[in-house]
Amino acid sequence: MSDKRPFLVGVTGGIGSGKTLVTDTFANSGIEVVDADIVARDVVAPGSPGLAAITAHFGDAILTSQGDLNRAALRELVFTNEEQKQWLNACLHPRIREAMADAISNIRSEYGVLAVPLLIENGMQKMVDRIAVVDCPESVQLERALARDGSSEAAIKGIMAAQVSRQNRLAEADDVIDNSRDKQYTMAQVKQLHEQYLGMARVFTR
Repeated sequence: MSDKRPFLVGVTGGIGSGKTLVTDTFANSGIEVVDADIVARDVVAPGSPGLAAITAHFGDAILTSQGDLNRAALRELVFTNEEQKQWLNACLHPRIREAMADAISNIRSEYGVLAVPLLIENGMQKMVDRIAVVDCPESVQLERALARDGSSEAAIKGIMAAQVSRQNRLAEADDVIDNSRDKQYTMAQVKQLHEQYLGMARVFTR
């Protein structure tokens, strides 16, 4: 990463917590958002070195008929095989971090947002200057994720169990965005933080 980068706010939260509403609100305020999920998809897009490496390792069965990565098939291969999971992480994580660093260095808004669902789980706190955690009760997370993903309750609970606990996530937060109520309540908090971050960014030097 270049030494010259903007003041950077890391936005994180558990599955179903409402991170997209928060990052969309920052974006609508003119702030550039680097979304780790989008970066992760880009590094395995058709024609990418990342997809070529995965195909060379796992074979063409890992591709859809259109030549895209078959994520469901890949999950099946690595879910119960720790060695293959470690190989995949070693292949993709450096590419994702490099792509994120490139995107961050190109931010031109007064500050930037780095949206990473697993910011704390992956030990990426030092990449950002401020951590904003999107929070709601776990029962609300489960309800929202079930409505959105079409996954089973057991699958969602499994993802939640694999993520850092709500208590530990909140312990890492500089700012907490309460997304347990309606959208307007959440957006008002984000707009207030936006003004706070603008002030911080103006005195930030790196």
